[in-house]
Amino acid sequence: MIFKRKKKTEQTDELHHEYGLISNCGYIIRAFLRYRKSTVAFLLLGGIAGASMSYIWTVIAKLVIDMITQQAGTSGHDITPLLWLVAGTTAVEFVMMWLNTLSAKKLRIGFLVTRNSLVQERIAKTMTMQYEQLEDPDMLDRLQKAKRAVEGEWMGIGALMSNMWSTAVQLVAVITAVGIIFTFNGWLVLIIAVLSFIQFEYFDYIRVKDKEVMWDAMAPHWRKMNYMQEVSTDFTYAKDIRLYGMKKWLLGKYKDINNIELKHWIQSRVYWSWNTWFSQGVALVRNVIIYGWLIYDMLFNGMSIGDFTLYTGSAITFSMYVSQFLQSLGGMREHSAKTDDFRSYMDIKNADELQEKHTPIPKADGYTFEFRNVSFRYKGQETYALKNLNLTFSAGQRLAVVGLNGAGKSTFIKLLLRLYDVTEGQILCNGIDIREFDRNEYFKLFSPAFQEVEVFAFPLCENVSMQLTENTDKQKAEKFLRAAGMGDKLDKLPKGIDTQMLKVLYDDGVDLSGGEKQKMALARALYKNAPVVVLDEPTAALDALAEYRLYQSFDGMIGEKSAVYISHRLSSTRFCDTIAMFKGGEMVEYGTHDELLKKDGAYAEMFRVQAQYYIEDGAEYVPAEEGGVVRE
Repeated sequence: MIFKRKKKTEQTDELHHEYGLISNCGYIIRAFLRYRKSTVAFLLLGGIAGASMSYIWTVIAKLVIDMITQQAGTSGHDITPLLWLVAGTTAVEFVMMWLNTLSAKKLRIGFLVTRNSLVQERIAKTMTMQYEQLEDPDMLDRLQKAKRAVEGEWMGIGALMSNMWSTAVQLVAVITAVGIIFTFNGWLVLIIAVLSFIQFEYFDYIRVKDKEVMWDAMAPHWRKMNYMQEVSTDFTYAKDIRLYGMKKWLLGKYKDINNIELKHWIQSRVYWSWNTWFSQGVALVRNVIIYGWLIYDMLFNGMSIGDFTLYTGSAITFSMYVSQFLQSLGGMREHSAKTDDFRSYMDIKNADELQEKHTPIPKADGYTFEFRNVSFRYKGQETYALKNLNLTFSAGQRLAVVGLNGAGKSTFIKLLLRLYDVTEGQILCNGIDIREFDRNEYFKLFSPAFQEVEVFAFPLCENVSMQLTENTDKQKAEKFLRAAGMGDKLDKLPKGIDTQMLKVLYDDGVDLSGGEKQKMALARALYKNAPVVVLDEPTAALDALAEYRLYQSFDGMIGEKSAVYISHRLSSTRFCDTIAMFKGGEMVEYGTHDELLKKDGAYAEMFRVQAQYYIEDGAEYVPAEEGGVVRE
């Protein structure tokens, strides 16, 4: 390389790959063949038609001048061949213009269809990534780059597609010009090639600098910028923003990010201004050499006027197209680097794809889970969120996992559901390490309901079934909504179970309260009808007594299924077979409700404290020796 590129100091990125321009063009062509095969044909046709239009009249001008020169010294002048030549050329040009216009139209459609399909591939990839990967800031930066690489026509894959088209036209034109000029003088072609190579190398050097200062450096800031934009328009934050006067504060943070982007953008423009001056200087030298050589040959070596016209026209066309070609090629290299980001993200292997063994989940009437010496810590953390856990959860059993906030309860659930894999130890399902199972097949064992319930901007019935309306058993969905305590709300909805949720997409959309969302989550868990039900504090928005009633009703509905109840309130513990008390990431007590009350440890103390709240709510607390339950 003439211009040595700056080496990256942190080249330990095993997840990022540089595939190269040719490989990325092949990747896009394969995408065309998957989603819009005709695009490849129109890419070739448009390149030939577009380039042909540049040379038709250059060649014809030489022929016309030669014909006129030949007849200049004769007495009779036959212009018929000349007229036929012009007429034929006009017809050919019209056909080429029509083919070029048709190709442009078809290519725009093909580019759009293919790019949108690649966006769908990226979305599908994100939805199959491991849960823990989506909490990793580094992975989120990669996702941000992958999104930007395919989100528009002006960068990344969209721009590479467009540049492939324009470069095809320019390449055909440059090769044609070089062929014509070569018939005149091969040394001139060599000089042109050397100057063009120098121009391209400098362009590529600037491209690398620009990627470092804009694309790579700005990725985390773009993620922050997107977050700020989402917060400002998210209905969830609307009350706090207004009541706490957060507008100035949020705008200040957004302005800080904008200033960072402006600083990087200015540096990027400085680099490209250097490239502009350098390219213009090289083009000037190239044109002086070409025209000087042609003029000298005509004056001193007897070049004909027709040949001079042909070579001059070819030189003009070449000078124009070689600059465009080098710029397009450099642009392709630039956007190829962004395509690397997209492909690198798409090629990331999750644990299931790297997993060599996929043991089928055994078909059984019930499933027993054993935590064997399990410890876990989150990525980047030195302390363990869960330590030395040994616990067996038998088929058909009701297990209550209790403890204060931060005790490790939700981490326990994430490991049970295999949203995370254990750091140490193993979790067994019917005696088999759950890491041997296909993750998606393992997920089918569970009907979870979480504290943070996400409502989708789809009909209520789809929010319960998590399927398209035509695949939803509406009677079943309504039954479980009513069983979860949403009967009154359901009767008031304008379209019943078909009512659209959220106002973000629909003017008549309905926003549910926190308690209603959690009831819907319970209905969702019942509808899935999986062997194991997991409730991770889904009723936290309800008062203690309402939670107690709902848990009693829910426990009756799940029948013989296994169930895990997670809570820092003890509404569920009385009807559970066993209780696991967590504190500081460890299971400190384990047993039945009565056993733990008699032990008079952390669980008993927590139960006595919470019993007072039930009394304040109008309930009667019965001492432990009488059963330790809450009566209304």
